[in-house]
Amino acid sequence: MGQLTLAVAGGAILVFPMGYAQAQTAQETPADDAPADPVATEASPPALQYDVKVNAPGDLDELLEKNLELERFRGNPRMDREQLQRLVRDAPEQVKNLVATAGFYTPTVKVRVDTTGSKPVVIVDVEPGQAVTIDKVELELRGFDSTPPLAASEPYDKDALKRSWALKTGQVFRQSDWESAKRALLREVVQTRYPRAQLLDTQAVVDPDTHKVSLLVVLDSGPELRFGELRIEGLKRYPENIITNLNKIHAGDYYSETALQAYQAALQDTGYFASVEVSADMSSILSEQIEAGQASQDGAEAATGAPAAKPVYRGPAPQLPLVVRVTENKQQNVSAGIGFSTNTGNRVQLNYDNLNVWGTRFKSAITMETKKQAAHTNFYLPTTARGYSDSVGASFERSDISNEITAVSAISAKRNWGGTNLERSLTFEFLREDKTVVGLEQTRSKSLPLTYSITKRELDSLLFPTRGYVINAQVGGALLPVLTDERFVRVAAKTVWYRPLGEKGEVILRGEMGALGSKDKKGVPAVYLFRAGGDQSVRGYAYQELGVKEGDATVGGRYMATASAEYQYWFLPKWAIATFYDAGNSADTVKGALTPKSGYGLGGRYKSPVGPINVDVAYGHAVHAYRLHFSLGFTF
Repeated sequence: MGQLTLAVAGGAILVFPMGYAQAQTAQETPADDAPADPVATEASPPALQYDVKVNAPGDLDELLEKNLELERFRGNPRMDREQLQRLVRDAPEQVKNLVATAGFYTPTVKVRVDTTGSKPVVIVDVEPGQAVTIDKVELELRGFDSTPPLAASEPYDKDALKRSWALKTGQVFRQSDWESAKRALLREVVQTRYPRAQLLDTQAVVDPDTHKVSLLVVLDSGPELRFGELRIEGLKRYPENIITNLNKIHAGDYYSETALQAYQAALQDTGYFASVEVSADMSSILSEQIEAGQASQDGAEAATGAPAAKPVYRGPAPQLPLVVRVTENKQQNVSAGIGFSTNTGNRVQLNYDNLNVWGTRFKSAITMETKKQAAHTNFYLPTTARGYSDSVGASFERSDISNEITAVSAISAKRNWGGTNLERSLTFEFLREDKTVVGLEQTRSKSLPLTYSITKRELDSLLFPTRGYVINAQVGGALLPVLTDERFVRVAAKTVWYRPLGEKGEVILRGEMGALGSKDKKGVPAVYLFRAGGDQSVRGYAYQELGVKEGDATVGGRYMATASAEYQYWFLPKWAIATFYDAGNSADTVKGALTPKSGYGLGGRYKSPVGPINVDVAYGHAVHAYRLHFSLGFTF
């Protein structure tokens, strides 16, 4: 019983029709050291045209069609019969090597050329044979010990690391899975307290007689490393506490690539910097270890008079300086943009930002849309050492939606805290609203509400999520009879849930609900009432078209409930088709809100650099009409 590593030769039959291939003379036969490139020899026009047909089960046909040189050089202007002969001769060995990467090491390959048609057809028939499966997996983990004097530290969970190994016994062995599993194992370690871990040995030994493979992976952790003191480079114009207050990494903490990335993202989000790099200075520990090792070697030589063995550093692991390198943004910036939304129409926007107004970051914008016009200014204070981000601002917004015209002026103060996975905020604002409903008299109201919001995220990607969920909940209201025409309490919640379905499919479920309690709805600002419909709500209906009828207008209701189910199929890495069903409504009664109006349709998805672009055509069942919807990303 023979054994070999990774690839073995399988049975191959080459069949070439008599009379098609002309015998080559000694002068025409290429030398053994001649280049293997089939286009390296001089071609005689016109070029030989031929087709390739691959007959192989499963996904093997696609694998071969993408990688065989027969396909790669088809249509080459320098192709002739001699070149085609060479490609046909080489094809069986190429097929064996390619199908081996998919787990088939003993294939039978037949290559023949059909010349009965107007041009030759190369037919490749492949019987892959029995797939090779994983018989034994041996993971040898070396090191992973706490460095003295930190031996009492929490031990690394090597058992969990072994459980994370992707290739299990009985699974078909594929080369791509093997490489991916090794990278994933090493990546999981180097992102933690052992950034200098390395694979010392990896073997995949295939037995073609038993169709079994044995895997061996030897991984050494290297020294355990911890963070040291913070060092800042490149800061000139802005105060240092902008950087230090966001630092959640303390001297003595275990090295963590996740912590570095989170810190870098937090600094980038401040808007103060054009570029941010957060890293640990590995060079500092290398020089210290080299010096310590050399000193040990010199001492041993002095004591014995003989050359010492290769030095090994075994002292306490020095701490890694935490280095923040920044390039500051210019203090003032003016920008403008144009756009279009199927919700609110054409859009023109002008922004002015100043990063140092009385020690705060000032942001302002004027936005003019077909159905909505707005202006706002905000002052953002630097994040405090306890992680609070405070801001104050003023805004004005006028909208004309479904024949309800509102003009709202607001002054607000807001506190945000928490991270990306768990974000919380508290908003206190004063609103003054003028509302005109077509066919009814104009009303004016004021309110002083306080709102608490919490958002929980568990996603595999913030930009292109495929697995996980997001939940947002809000509770608030205006409870005191101070600058408030109508006291109220309001609760709302929404969620999005992602789950893969098959190799290329994805399911997205979405839901939203809300309720408002007040003695009288009149006097409650329209922004605190509920309406449904539009790109991010119930597709097939106009923006906020679903609500309560008053005169010739649609206004917000006390209650709202919506739900959506969507399936996406990614037929190309960046392109998908989608089918969806949405339902929901808004009303002044619970029964009315739970009497849904539905919309359904088809759409396209594209992964752009700034997020998924969604284009949908939806049919609104209640209005018996089709509507086009366009959106970018998801609003959470």
